[in-house]
Amino acid sequence: MPEVSRKAALALAASAAMALLATACTGQPDAGANDDASKDTTINFWHAWSDPSEVKAVTSLIDGFRKAHPNIRVNVVGNMTDDKINQALRTGGGKAPDVISSFTTNNVGKFCSSGALVDLNPFFEKTGTDPEKTFPKAMNEYTQFDGKRCTVPLLGDAYGLYYNKDAFAAAGIENPPRTWSEFEADAKKLTIPQGDGYRQLGFMPNYHGWESTTEHYFAQFSPAYFDSSGKSNLAKDPAFEKGFTLQKRLVDELGGYRKLEKYRATLGDEWGPKHPFHTGQVAMQLDGEWRLGMAEEAKPKFEMGVAPLPVPDDQADQYGKGYITGTIAGIAATSKKQNAAWELVKYMTTDTDAVVGFANDIHNVPSTLAALKSPKLKYDPRFKTFLDIAADPRSTTTPASVNGGQYLVTIQQFGYDYESGRAKDLKAGLRKAAQQIDTDIAQAK
Repeated sequence: MPEVSRKAALALAASAAMALLATACTGQPDAGANDDASKDTTINFWHAWSDPSEVKAVTSLIDGFRKAHPNIRVNVVGNMTDDKINQALRTGGGKAPDVISSFTTNNVGKFCSSGALVDLNPFFEKTGTDPEKTFPKAMNEYTQFDGKRCTVPLLGDAYGLYYNKDAFAAAGIENPPRTWSEFEADAKKLTIPQGDGYRQLGFMPNYHGWESTTEHYFAQFSPAYFDSSGKSNLAKDPAFEKGFTLQKRLVDELGGYRKLEKYRATLGDEWGPKHPFHTGQVAMQLDGEWRLGMAEEAKPKFEMGVAPLPVPDDQADQYGKGYITGTIAGIAATSKKQNAAWELVKYMTTDTDAVVGFANDIHNVPSTLAALKSPKLKYDPRFKTFLDIAADPRSTTTPASVNGGQYLVTIQQFGYDYESGRAKDLKAGLRKAAQQIDTDIAQAK
């Protein structure tokens, strides 16, 4: 599914995380893994999908589970926001979810630290399944926090580079850029000024430019967001300074912040057919795997290419990596049917055919290493770029935090200030943002 719900705003994700902090609680005394999953039972599964085609895909997934486990009936409730899920996890009861799925990986730290979702490590150990050998590295990372694996990946999203092949040919560019220096050169070649704007912009670098957020840029530098003691690494890891410097240079080279923002205000909506990449107004676009289908539905008047995002020049041998996120699933600590719930979670997230079938229906990236290689996957040849990014052990994600995605909001806000010129001292700004992140985490604890 597109990141409509996941990335509507980082602030919303952080807000949801703080709501979870206020409302989530640990499991009730009589909850736990004491039920007999071989007996007839009914469990509740809450998820966030709402599009008719996606709801149909969830129904098909559950039908497959029922065939494998005819004794476990599943009441499915869709279109559930994290706020509603959090409230239900707090109160429990017969109608509350036993199994949940969420689009908000930023909330994993809260789910785990609050005890709202159970630690799944004992379940994996009991069934002899090694998560490290089952799921891609980045997905393993964003589904656990502080030693607890309270969620598992349920399909994923990978970010790459979409490019206009016709525009590339017209500019004399033969191949998609592999390094950031090549990307800079191509972005300038592809930019065609017109009046006080552009007839074609090579790339929209501004942080408000749809998916060009700080974490998506920084992923290519493989940063360490926190040190071993849990303190912010923002001012210490040179990857962040390099990432901010690259983006600001792109902003300056492609016309400056104000000119780019003025042009951006004239462009179409990110989720509609008039997205500027669809219309040819922007020649390169940083985006997730879902953009491929959306762009094709818009019937662009050019041939579209897909490639991994560029990497720093001194990491050229790591070309092919990218940023990974996705949907997560977990078991409510308030559930009295955790063994039956585990059977559903295990099926949805580790059964290769189930994962492949769901990925085919939802058009997301499969979330197990076996499913990524399955011959049963159906996809446009260009989609393989995202499968490879997901399987690449060098791909990265943003780590879970005790206060959810608040640290990402702080970093992104500094990005807005720095690209616009309001903040001029990069090193000082990084130190101040790091201090704010540490303060916020300390308060959350």
